[in-house]
Amino acid sequence: MAIMKKIEYAEAPPAVRAVYDDIMTSRNTDYINNIWKVLANDPVGLKRNWEAMKEIMAPGALDKITKELIYLAVSMTNQCDYCINTHTAAARKAGMSDAMFAELVAVVGVANQGNKTVKALQVEIDERYLPNK
Repeated sequence: MAIMKKIEYAEAPPAVRAVYDDIMTSRNTDYINNIWKVLANDPVGLKRNWEAMKEIMAPGALDKITKELIYLAVSMTNQCDYCINTHTAAARKAGMSDAMFAELVAVVGVANQGNKTVKALQVEIDERYLPNK
């Protein structure tokens, strides 16, 4: 259960409804995710977070599926169950297959293992990999 209440569309003030409308239009849905409903307790923060998410997750130099896979990998590493579930759904919608998901999980696992090993052993960065070298 969230620490703050969810603001449903029917009870939302106009500023929140405007963001909800943009979310539904942008995503071509009639559904507002719980994260947005909880963030709506702070209408300014809701708008700021939605605008950032909408801008950053839009296709650019990276395509939609790549961005969703990155978001999913970070969510796995941060152990955010909500984000793992919502971004797994978004990645599947963008074209992620079961094989891609399995490979992503393997990469996240080996990267975390490698990161922890290097950190524990305090391995110095090779000269050739330092910036401006």
